[in-house]
Parts: sequence; structure tokens; C-alpha cells
Amino acid sequence: MGRDVIRLRTMTRRDVPLGIRLTRQAGWNQTEADWHRFLDLEPGGCFVALWEGQPAGTAVTSVFDSVAWIAMILVDKELRGRGIGTRLVEQGLAYLEGRQVASIRLDATPLGTPIYEKLGFSPQYELGRWEGVAPGAPSHPRVAPIAAHELPAVIELDRRISGTHRPRLLEYLHQHNPGRTCVFRDGDRVAGYATCREGARAVQIGPAAALGPQAGRALADAMLQLSAGCPVFVDIPCDNGPATRWANDQGFALQRPFTRMGRGPWVADLPGSIWASSGPETG
Repeated sequence: MGRDVIRLRTMTRRDVPLGIRLTRQAGWNQTEADWHRFLDLEPGGCFVALWEGQPAGTAVTSVFDSVAWIAMILVDKELRGRGIGTRLVEQGLAYLEGRQVASIRLDATPLGTPIYEKLGFSPQYELGRWEGVAPGAPSHPRVAPIAAHELPAVIELDRRISGTHRPRLLEYLHQHNPGRTCVFRDGDRVAGYATCREGARAVQIGPAAALGPQAGRALADAMLQLSAGCPVFVDIPCDNGPATRWANDQGFALQRPFTRMGRGPWVADLPGSIWASSGPETG
């Protein structure tokens, strides 16, 4: 028994119920729509582990040019401790190496950090997941829904701040959540953007990025206005003091920390300008 009874295959849409079952086991926030997004964005890079022929775990990858992410490493609670999670990470890494991706990133829990260090990942910076109930928030006159012609400017702003060119992700989120994507306009310039989406446990705010505290706070308030009365999660880099103060001002509680880790060339992102991470799947 051991590695020889673990088999891996590519995930299909027929495996979405497995993904939902495992996320519910783990108490995570992803929905069926999230699993379909993973498959839409990287159909060849999502995997299922089988233990003695039975589905036992999942992993997904997301590729954005020279940067990629590994996430959704989930193993059935009855089968943990048997090396299934490690095999899934190894499969994700092999897939990304086959795609010749230079930089691979992930967000690790404190328990996962030493495991990923053994696989060649290095800590880069810390994030905190904040949670609370969204209060009503006043609208800012410079915040408006993203117009289709503004998407190129949003994509370029995101590239500068995240260090990653991810048009497919931003276009996908805008297409599927058109009422929940906003920009902050500074004259003719897009100075920030934000989006949010429904989750299994709470509305997930992010991704969101801004060139300054005024834009960041206005956009974060806009996400609260869109989610008023609902529980919300928001993952904020600890290096972004204004965003952390904003979360404190809302009365949000720090749920848990994450460590952003990388393998390969360092990604030149700007965590002090990231107001909300997209999530552990895509940064």
C-alpha cells in the first residue's frame, strides 16, 4: 500500500461534485461556479487523485503566461496522511514544468508551509483573511461599473500591481459578474479596480488593486455596498497597511493567515497596492 495505489487523472466537469464535497469537508468557500472557472481557464491542468480506484483528492493549476498557481489541494478526510496531497502537488508541478512556466506560486496555511518548502517553495509575504458582515457603505462619485472599453486599462493596471498578465481571469470575472466589477476613475485614468463573487460561506471580495489609499478604500467600500448584510471574506497582504486599517474599521476579524510562496524567479508584485487577493487559486 502507498504510492502504488494512488492514481492520477485529469479532472472533468463530471468531477465537480467531488470538488464540492471536498470543499465542504474542509469548510472552504468555493462554489460550483468556481470549479467550473478552474476547468474553463485551465482544462488540462486540473487533476483528481484516485485511491484504490476511488476519487480521493483534487488539485488545480492556473497559468498566466510565465506565472502559474497551484491550489485546491484537497484530500478526503478519511484518506489523509497517505501521501495523496503530495502526489497531487507533484502532478501540478510536473504539468506546469511541461508548460515551461517560470514562476509557480501558491498560498499556504501555517501547517502547509514546511511541506511546500521541501518542494522548493520559498516564503514571499504574509496575507490575512478577514471576515465580517458587510455594512452599508456610501458610494464614491469616482467609482463606477467597469465599462467594456476600460478592460484593457484594468488588465494593464492589474499586471503592474500583481506582476502577472492575467487577462483571461479578469475578462472571465467581468463577464460572469458584470454587476460586481468596479473601477475608480481619476480623470481619464483607471486608478483601481475591484470585484467580488458569491461563495459557499461568504461573499469573496477580490481581486482588487489600487494606486493609492483613496481609490482602494472607495473600491473596498463599493464591494461592501454590493454585499450589504452578507458575510464577506477578504484576503489582504499584511504589507498593505491602509487596507488592513480599512478591515479593522469595518469591525472585521482576522480569521487566519496565509503565506504567499513561490518557486522559480521572484514575481515583482506590489503587495502594498493589492487591496484584496483573488484567492488562493489565482493570486
